[in-house]
Amino acid sequence: QMMKHAWNNYKRYAWGLNELKPISREGHSSSLFGNIKGATIVDALDTLFIMGMKDEFQEAKSWIEKNLDFNVNAEVSVFEVNIRFVGGLLSAYYLSGEEIFRKKAVELGVKLLPAFHTPSGIPWALLNIKSGIGRNWPWASGGSSILAEFGTLHLEFTHLSHLSGDPVFAEKVMNIRTVLNKLKKPKGLYPNYLNPSSGQWGQHHVSVGGLGDSFYEYLLKAWLMSDKTDLEAKEMYFDAVQAIETHLIRKSSGGLTYIAEWKGGLLEHKMGHLTCFAGGMFALGAEGAPEGLAQHYLQLGAEIARTCHESYNRTFMKLGPEAFRFDGGVEAIATRQNEKYYILRPEVIETYMYMWRLTHDPKYRKWAWEAVEALESHCRVTGGYSGLRDVYFVHENYDDVQQSFFLAETLKYLYLIFSDDDLLPLEHWIFNTEAHLLPVLRADKKEVEVKEK
Repeated sequence: QMMKHAWNNYKRYAWGLNELKPISREGHSSSLFGNIKGATIVDALDTLFIMGMKDEFQEAKSWIEKNLDFNVNAEVSVFEVNIRFVGGLLSAYYLSGEEIFRKKAVELGVKLLPAFHTPSGIPWALLNIKSGIGRNWPWASGGSSILAEFGTLHLEFTHLSHLSGDPVFAEKVMNIRTVLNKLKKPKGLYPNYLNPSSGQWGQHHVSVGGLGDSFYEYLLKAWLMSDKTDLEAKEMYFDAVQAIETHLIRKSSGGLTYIAEWKGGLLEHKMGHLTCFAGGMFALGAEGAPEGLAQHYLQLGAEIARTCHESYNRTFMKLGPEAFRFDGGVEAIATRQNEKYYILRPEVIETYMYMWRLTHDPKYRKWAWEAVEALESHCRVTGGYSGLRDVYFVHENYDDVQQSFFLAETLKYLYLIFSDDDLLPLEHWIFNTEAHLLPVLRADKKEVEVKEK
């Protein structure tokens, strides 16, 4: 029902545009997508398919056939376009077998390749997909590329090579790993900034939240997606996690485990909503952990899940803020006005989904249902679902955006928590960081068999 409400209102008021403004009841377009259109359509494809919304899936497919156009003179975020558009198209192809999705995914992949034309091969953050000219965000440390952005291409680009037969996509992302492996890591940690011209680190800021997050996730998932043959990815992941545990993970006086941020040697005792995905990541990686540590990582996942649940529970709206702090006697609470908003983010629910699948502890379903009730009470409006500007305030102050990731991720993870485990079993499917599904590439199976399955 929630998916229908979100989709029908998007269709009614913003069809073909990137996102919906549910209060104004008109289209919303973020600069992240340049003037590519249809972000919500592509992002929602696999959710529609999984939920059995066949008519809506067909509507989306026919819009894509007629209108999804990448020949636009515009600058796009390479990272966002990859995780939402390439990921969404690949997932729709693997679920439905419809050739149009494969064709469009590969076409877009080709358009993104000029982003890698840098001295080091570390891609630009922004690319004009018509001219092929790239640059980095002006605010990023000394013209650097961002760890989470160039580190979150691996899964999709590996699949682009797999489906196109062209090794160039996989080569580009393997080169990123080569560059990273040559660099010395401060305390074994990966800074968020890397200069694509010099191939050296920028400022020594480290975060498992924004700017860093999905890099770590993709190391683990690259190993899992390779049918556990990509041992380099596995080693990089567990080395990174060990450094994170040593230098960033702390326990509050109230007993909450959290992941702090590291700024040039000093810890900032703040955790972002984005960082809450890490509970699910630690749990998902537990099975492959070094000897004797599997239970430890499952437990660490559970502790992060609890902390993130507390960040929700300690607000009036029962939805978590963008960031929360552990300092000055405060625990798991946002203390700054500009961190009190909630934009329909999925990360806490994502962790509940992995914890539910891996432990079947009923509290994860209970917590997920609390989130459903909060979304229905505070974010659902006549025209769709809106984010909130202050989760501690008694009256809803809407931001008037229904993010495409609400349909791609938040609602999909909720649906999976209340479904049986044999719907998209974790041993066969990997979720990209936008919750798009990519099959494990079986070491012994060829593409034809994957398709039949």
